[in-house]
Amino acid sequence: MKKYDVTGIGNALVDIEFKVTDQFFWDNKVEKGLMTLVDEQRQDALMKVINTEEAKKQCGGSAANTVIAVSQFGGSSYYCCKVANDELGYFYLEDLKNSGVDNSLEGKIPEEGITGKCLVMVTEDSERTMNTFLGITQNFSVKDINEWAIKDSKYLFIEGYLVTSPNGKEAMLHAKKIAENAGTKVALTFSDPSMVKYFKSGFEDVIGPSVDLLFANEEEAMLFTGKDNLAEAREEMKKAAKHFVITQGKNGAMIFDGDTFIDIEPYKTVAIDSNGAGDMFAGAFMYGITNGHSYASSGKLASMASSKIVSQFGPRLKWHEAKEILAKLNP
Repeated sequence: MKKYDVTGIGNALVDIEFKVTDQFFWDNKVEKGLMTLVDEQRQDALMKVINTEEAKKQCGGSAANTVIAVSQFGGSSYYCCKVANDELGYFYLEDLKNSGVDNSLEGKIPEEGITGKCLVMVTEDSERTMNTFLGITQNFSVKDINEWAIKDSKYLFIEGYLVTSPNGKEAMLHAKKIAENAGTKVALTFSDPSMVKYFKSGFEDVIGPSVDLLFANEEEAMLFTGKDNLAEAREEMKKAAKHFVITQGKNGAMIFDGDTFIDIEPYKTVAIDSNGAGDMFAGAFMYGITNGHSYASSGKLASMASSKIVSQFGPRLKWHEAKEILAKLNP
């Protein structure tokens, strides 16, 4: 028996989420719909023109959202991360603790620096746009990996955003090697189409011969495989992963369980914020497959959970909402 269902590695960012109009993007020269890395000055400039009183703040980053989801559904999770010895850093660690996630900084004093922040801008069409200042998490490296936590987990979950830096990519490869040597399965998410577009070769290096589980949306799957339709892309994906999930937004998802494709139906919802939908899908799905559910049942749970996420503001469920979703899955 392993202590954790999932250990995640990724960029630790305090998410500051707020609503904007398309005019805001035009006025402030922000590219809509993508995650864009910015420096501290650029982020501060944007902060000065938003209504921060209405902004929602919580610990985040793609992998953090996923391991928190695992915890909320009743699983056990751990997070390897890097925050600074500042106010936002301690806010991050406290929020992570309150979310039921153990972490690699417990009992330690964080390094001096600036904790990373992600400005999550949500428009009326529910699309999310992110401008991210990585801060100290851009130095996330091999030394921030907790080897015993990976060895004592059923799955290692690797966030795709780490591929943007040499030290982050090295950490991905290091963690994957630890997992493979320990018999821990490896899951990877592409995280964002821009990551696949600009860092495809980096992902190919990390994936190597294969990973156990790969998460992608339609655009990411086609970008990675070089195919212009989903039917061809999903066949090509078999070369990269033993199992994979392709999320399809309002059309649900497609799962390859190693033998067959499983179509996961969407749940009707009124979308107001797509931020965190993919992270939630991954977290709910990984909770399912590490706690006795089939791939089909786990996909259904993930679809239910992500439909709930997009119907509200913010990337995280409330604890009672996770229990209610589980109750619907197992009436």
